Amino acid sequence: MQFDERRFFKSVRASLFSGALTVAQVEGMTALIAGWRRNGGSEDNRRLAYCLATAFHETGGRMQPVRETFAPSDRVAIARLDRAYAAGLMPQVRTPYWRPDEDGLSWFGRGLVQITHRRNYETLGRAIGVDLVGDPARALVLDVAVCVLVVGMRDGLFSGIKLADAFAPGVSPDWTGARRIVNGRDRAALVAGHARAFHAAITGTG
Repeated sequence: MQFDERRFFKSVRASLFSGALTVAQVEGMTALIAGWRRNGGSEDNRRLAYCLATAFHETGGRMQPVRETFAPSDRVAIARLDRAYAAGLMPQVRTPYWRPDEDGLSWFGRGLVQITHRRNYETLGRAIGVDLVGDPARALVLDVAVCVLVVGMRDGLFSGIKLADAFAPGVSPDWTGARRIVNGRDRAALVAGHARAFHAAITGTG
């Protein structure tokens, strides 16, 4: 898949990044585009657009791997999650998955798309050939995080639903339903809007 990346960045700078891009944001998108070309397994630019939109949403526009709550350290992430849990702000959580286990490892969200719980670190690490269980912080390395996002969304490793289910050849794209690939219907319409903007930038229609 080839497209004019200069035109792409000009388009997303205006449509998604309030007129300005940082070096880190450009590096993150460049890495994700390259990762898609290596591992996406499809020329369908709608799928790439949705990967970019997912990273945009999950990282708060940073386009770099982040810890859950955007914390600067593991300690701060755990403290923030503990406070939110104690305040009843996480009713969907039965067990505090972020608290360190017997080996001192914490399984809160990390990456361009949040991996939580040890079993998911195991699954994604096995899929990309990186030991994320021995060192979960490796999910914060950009190239690793790109592989997790692309392979995980390509193969349906987050929810059982994959990119091909929402973006099939010859079928109208399900921009809103595609959110189920990662996180049910949470902010589905918002992420769909981001994806359309990325797609317009890729295709030159923005």
